[in-house]
Amino acid sequence: MSLTKADLITNLNEQAGLSRKDSASAVEATFDIIKAELESGNDVKISGLGKWTVKAKKERNGRNPQTGKSMAIAARKVVTFKTSGVLKEEMNN
Repeated sequence: MSLTKADLITNLNEQAGLSRKDSASAVEATFDIIKAELESGNDVKISGLGKWTVKAKKERNGRNPQTGKSMAIAARKVVTFKTSGVLKEEMNN
């Protein structure tokens, strides 16, 4: 089962004792900050969780699986996530 934004809001509401409206605002503000930093090309590191990094992929040749024809795949930016050592250790114990 996935953890959704609504689940985060509910958990914050229950665990921190914030109102539902304040919990939603806090979650939205946190996501907005993370998105803005990634859009600026900055890394986002949360201690004990991991690090999001923006990486540039070069243009490359690919193949359309339906037709088999070669095609160019445009250059683009992607976001990668690497878990922290603390989280890896907790998951494997």
